[in-house]
Amino acid sequence: MKYNHTVKAQFLDRPNRFIAHVELQDKVETVHVKNTGRCRELLVPGYEVILEESTNPSRKTRYDLISVCKEGRWINMDSQAPNLAAEEWLTTGDFFTDPHKVYREKKFGNSRFDLYVETAFGRRAFVEVKGVTLEEENVARFPDAPTERGVKHVKELIRCLENGYEAYLLFVIQMKGIRLFQPNWKTHAGFGQAVREARAAGVKILAYDCLVTEDSMEIRDPVPIDLEEPLC
Repeated sequence: MKYNHTVKAQFLDRPNRFIAHVELQDKVETVHVKNTGRCRELLVPGYEVILEESTNPSRKTRYDLISVCKEGRWINMDSQAPNLAAEEWLTTGDFFTDPHKVYREKKFGNSRFDLYVETAFGRRAFVEVKGVTLEEENVARFPDAPTERGVKHVKELIRCLENGYEAYLLFVIQMKGIRLFQPNWKTHAGFGQAVREARAAGVKILAYDCLVTEDSMEIRDPVPIDLEEPLC
């Protein structure tokens, strides 16, 4: 996926979860943050960030904050990017080898899943996408805050299987250089337990990293997954 009209700036502070202040061309600019999560390890004063200029002249903020450079690594933190990148990857890639179509926001039961795939030879698959921005010592973890909604989606994937569909939980790691993916047991053990139950039931658990540039994010390579709960 590509961005248009991007520019680099320096992060200053984040008064609330919707906006941030950055220094751009020697001026302080208020920008929209495209991620309402905590992102405390990313939005650090002095970090270099990437902004995308909006084409909407009636907006209150001229720019969206989409990426940050953490210790030399570019990390995309746009919460909309994982779904767009996953749709592009599934549509143009060879993960589903049969001729296929990808649909957004398909409802099943009490949940609406991010993507739904139908192939020419009868395969039907629900794909739930989770964007991952939390990284510690080259280990990516999800979630960065408790997510009962995430637990609900994971459990609903099991019901998809029981009704004859394929089911996938795709963690899109919004950076490169990651050696391992783990659930964030410390933050939300219930989510990790739900993922383990889903894998045992037959849900396919996937984690892929992304190549992040100043104006793009592209899903690239699989990342090993560790679902073992720590002993302490």
